Amino acid sequence: MEKKILQEIRELRIVLARVIGTEDLAIKNQFSIETLDKAASDFKKMSIERGDWVKDEDIYKIIKGSHYHSGNFIRSEFGFKNFFKRGRTYYYYKKDIIALAKELKERNVNLGRYMELKEDQAKFKKYISTIPQNKKGKKKERPYHLPDELKDITSDPPKMPSVDLVREDLKKLKEEFFQFKLSDYVDIYNDNHAMMKFIYHFENSEKYSPLTKE
Repeated sequence: MEKKILQEIRELRIVLARVIGTEDLAIKNQFSIETLDKAASDFKKMSIERGDWVKDEDIYKIIKGSHYHSGNFIRSEFGFKNFFKRGRTYYYYKKDIIALAKELKERNVNLGRYMELKEDQAKFKKYISTIPQNKKGKKKERPYHLPDELKDITSDPPKMPSVDLVREDLKKLKEEFFQFKLSDYVDIYNDNHAMMKFIYHFENSEKYSPLTKE
């Protein structure tokens, strides 16, 4: 029984050596760390050439609407794990990229627009966080100055509108949004974040004017 097991192990070793291409090496070198690393590297290279892996710069060809370099985003935002780095280039398993593209499509999510949304939200959050921060003045120097005549300027707080009135105003705003087709110019996400589709710069008005000659 032991002889049979040893024989099966030898046969398995021979098969593995053939698979990784080390059968011509000495037995002690067939499965060394250096040999296995080289075999793994060669296998990755072969897989890349066969088209099993997609470069970071080619993800946009599979995921519609994604940016030219979106690999870092899907790794950090979606926890995409099936990738490896060769030199300075990241490679992603093509079948998993295709599956991700399919699910994003089913959820009606444009990856490029989602990346812009996350970036815009981060910028807005950063801007809000800086508002209370003021530059510190010099020591023993007051951080503000009030005129001596500044006093007795006040007013009673206005009466707060009723909840029903606020709801009615919001309802009218929604109706006007669709009535005037403002969705052609503004995207609204999750009913709490709005983004312009395009920002028109007046300093470039002459450039885009139909009267401007070529």
